[in-house]
Amino acid sequence: MCDEASVTEQYFESMREAMVSNQLRTTAVNDVRVVEAMRAVPREGFVPAGREQVAYVDTLVPLGHGRSLNAPMATGRLLTEMAPASTDRALVVGAATGYAAALLARLVSSVVALEEDAALLEAARTASLPGNVSIVEGPLAAGWATGAPYDLILVDGAIEVVPQALIDQLVEGGRLAAAVVERGVSRLSVGRKAGGGFGIVAFADAEAAPLPGFAKPAVFTF
Repeated sequence: MCDEASVTEQYFESMREAMVSNQLRTTAVNDVRVVEAMRAVPREGFVPAGREQVAYVDTLVPLGHGRSLNAPMATGRLLTEMAPASTDRALVVGAATGYAAALLARLVSSVVALEEDAALLEAARTASLPGNVSIVEGPLAAGWATGAPYDLILVDGAIEVVPQALIDQLVEGGRLAAAVVERGVSRLSVGRKAGGGFGIVAFADAEAAPLPGFAKPAVFTF
């Protein structure tokens, strides 16, 4: 006879399989390593208590404090387009409770998880994060220069502009992925630093959780 904990574990395992089949494989999340990471990491461990049942829904999951966990498809697409390598050093901007950092930790050499909200930081520190993840506190838009340069920067949310501070923290040839808001539409995008410049290209429209501190400067007209 199965105990309650065993039944619960089986339930979430089935939810992860459904996520892989229905949300990832049908939306061009086709990097085998990314898919396996998302199959292995228990997403329910990174949402507030009482919201575990909605951890795998195809929408934003509120985390409190005005922040949300991105839908699995958005996270999977961003990770896939970044093309992470096992030797890469990565920075996650807006790490929140640590889910994206936990995924990246399975794909790269080391991860710096940057967050500025105290309550979310505490949640990340109590989550089951791998040993190659370092949690740091600071303004999101400033990045984390102490650990730079990075091969990859994942901005885990929707932003209006990519700050120069983040671009400066990439290695030559480094990649940055984010959901960039253009005319009110959130577009999953990936950029690369090359020859002293930086270019970013959108590849899919998708809802993403807004991050504070990345608004375009106001333009005044007379």
